[in-house]
Amino acid sequence: MSTMTGKGMEIKPGLGKSLLTVALVTAAILMIPLVAMQFTTEVNWTGFDFVAAGILLAFTGLVLSFALRNIRSTKSRLIAAGLIGLGFLYCWAEMAVGIFTNLGS
Repeated sequence: MSTMTGKGMEIKPGLGKSLLTVALVTAAILMIPLVAMQFTTEVNWTGFDFVAAGILLAFTGLVLSFALRNIRSTKSRLIAAGLIGLGFLYCWAEMAVGIFTNLGS
């Protein structure tokens, strides 16, 4: 937890590790379409696709990390993770094909 000192707010220990984990997982997931593009023409991502997916993945990871750091009860953590996961899936589906609107079309 953050504490007040004479110099201001202190950051929780391990925050840098969480940010590094989010960055590494995001990069690892983005490697999947990058490698697939080398072997098949079925995957055809542009630079914009990688940027958009990277932002979505990183934002989701950061929100999940923040929620899990601040929620103590296991039940509440599961609910938060589920809602964050559903939000990610909704955004992904909208950006991919416009399931609910015409954003992806």
